[in-house]
Amino acid sequence: MTTKRILAALVAFLSAFGLFSQQEVVLKISEGMPMINLALPDFAVRTPTPAAQAAAAEIHETLAADVAYSRIFQPLPKAYYGYIRPINPEKIHFKDWDSVQARLLLVGEVREDGGRFVFDGKVYDVRSERFIVGKRYQADKAGLRLVAHKMADELMKLHGEKPIFTTKVAFVSNRDGNDEIYMMDYDGANPTRITFNKIKDYMPAWSPDQRTIAFTSYRAGSAGLYLRNIYEGTEILVSAKGTNYSGAFSPDGKRMAFCSTMTEDGNAEIYVLDLATMRTRRLTYNSGTDTSPSWSPTGREIAFTTDRLGAGSPQIYVMDAEGSNVRKVSFGGNYHDAPAWAPTGDRIAYVSRVENRFDLYVLNLRTNQIVKLTESNAFNESPSWSPDGRHLVFSSNMSGSIQVYSIDYDGANLKRLTDRGENKLPNWTN
Repeated sequence: MTTKRILAALVAFLSAFGLFSQQEVVLKISEGMPMINLALPDFAVRTPTPAAQAAAAEIHETLAADVAYSRIFQPLPKAYYGYIRPINPEKIHFKDWDSVQARLLLVGEVREDGGRFVFDGKVYDVRSERFIVGKRYQADKAGLRLVAHKMADELMKLHGEKPIFTTKVAFVSNRDGNDEIYMMDYDGANPTRITFNKIKDYMPAWSPDQRTIAFTSYRAGSAGLYLRNIYEGTEILVSAKGTNYSGAFSPDGKRMAFCSTMTEDGNAEIYVLDLATMRTRRLTYNSGTDTSPSWSPTGREIAFTTDRLGAGSPQIYVMDAEGSNVRKVSFGGNYHDAPAWAPTGDRIAYVSRVENRFDLYVLNLRTNQIVKLTESNAFNESPSWSPDGRHLVFSSNMSGSIQVYSIDYDGANLKRLTDRGENKLPNWTN
């Protein structure tokens, strides 16, 4: 099959129409432990300059937003602070904070030092009246948001959680006139362009060390798979024969799964590239289209989409990382695509098409329960998990243009992250 016919087949594949069977009625649910009440009073400003006051306000605002987003911590309402004495970092009145139901207290001080800002943050356990952890950061004005994100990550690590606030989301944008790879903060701030060429670049995927992005580009005349070190600015072509796309790094960063039409028959199959030897091994062998590989957190399994014989239509399958033990995990309906294995290991997010709408769903592999995340007359696609498995990013045209959004694992807290141009195919660092 020629590359042109493969691409036509992929277009037809993406245009498939399906309906859920009666037993697949799904509900949104909430789960997890109650959130921890955290008091975050305004930070003290030790150098009374407008710049220091503005810096303190920016760090506080960003940190408060991080805490509220976490689904671990719950910031106390500002109205509560009016019932207690003003904060004195030198002498904490823990009973005051306990009276407004604070479990943790985070206090901060900001001072200006030669055009840079120094932030001291301290965390206390209110009930036991003890100091837990303190951090000092220095930054210029451009780095104040990063200071807040780092302090928020310390809170996450303090409670045994994966830090997410200094992670990045890669995505494709045409804001500068051509589809290029960009990255941004988890909350949509600080978008930064990664690739610079006149040819379209697609499907970015982060390496586990957050230094390399795999992506597909037509710069060599066909859809080649590239690796770009975003900090060194180096780039290599790793697969050029046929059409190559859907790169996905293994959790240990030693291998990369991807889809390619490199064989003589031109069929789309899944391969694994050993990044040390640059040797490629084929995993799937069938006449259907196999695509969208996603590694399990253990690195021992790969979820993927296939319309192979027996599937009848695009469905989600799982196989061992060597290509054996292939089994179907999606049932009902006739269109399921773009699996994304959660870092917690127990869930797979995917896209389903129902009545010409694309929505996000999450399959719990332990209970087989399905949760529908999005409810809109739109195309919601390309899910990607946060490192802690509590949030996802995805692309949608629900606002009219294609933009990147984030949503919590239970369908709550929908947020738009991009607004310039059209933005799609997000991938969150893990």
